[in-house]
Amino acid sequence: MSFIDRFFKKDKYINKLNKSKLPKHIAIIMDGNGRWAKRRGLPRTVGHREGAKTLKTISTFCGNIGIKYLTVYAFSTENWKRPKEEVDALMDLLLDYLKNAEKHIGGKDVRIQTIGDISVLSSEIQKEIERVTRETKNNSGLILNIALNYGGRNEMVHCVKSIVEKIEKGEITKEDINEEIISENLYTKDIPDPDILIRPGGESRLSNFLLWQAAYTEIWYTDVLWPDFREKHIIDALLDYQNRNRRFGGL
Repeated sequence: MSFIDRFFKKDKYINKLNKSKLPKHIAIIMDGNGRWAKRRGLPRTVGHREGAKTLKTISTFCGNIGIKYLTVYAFSTENWKRPKEEVDALMDLLLDYLKNAEKHIGGKDVRIQTIGDISVLSSEIQKEIERVTRETKNNSGLILNIALNYGGRNEMVHCVKSIVEKIEKGEITKEDINEEIISENLYTKDIPDPDILIRPGGESRLSNFLLWQAAYTEIWYTDVLWPDFREKHIIDALLDYQNRNRRFGGL
């Protein structure tokens, strides 16, 4: 019996899931950290730290049940508009996460990658991204994609520039451009489109996240704020996902 089979067998609630119909790729907008802190009279930075703990819990759980890809929205291109104190705290938290990635991911066989324009991040953060990507690249478990300085529209601009450059180099012609070419020039070029996108925090919008990739993604919303998000909420989302009829525009 495999580890995943044993994991399903030991938990009756998890066992409600059909493990043969699990999604390959889950995307999550980690929303509600600031509001979680405000409701408790705490600085927003405390909410972000609690959210980082939740990421460890959820990524470990997803790996345990056999999810292959988990993409999380950690810092958007719009988040730079937040107060400098909050942005600086988020960057410090990110640096700590990367430096201690092995501890934060629960010692599991997780492969860490990033999507987004990391060129504007500090050199120290960029070095840590390179290090943790390199050191986990041969891991065979969950692939954790952390979206950093990511925006769906920014990604499309990057994609168009990349395609134009290839045309100018004679690698392709404009007649070659199709959906596959576009997908191959996105940050997520080696990642399948998400099967389900989960948004905690009570909001009901994509917030510039995976705009191209989410064309036929099932979306699940909850009012639960991200720091309060637990394994049971993932299970609720997956149970709902497994009861949906994914028609992809067909009947």
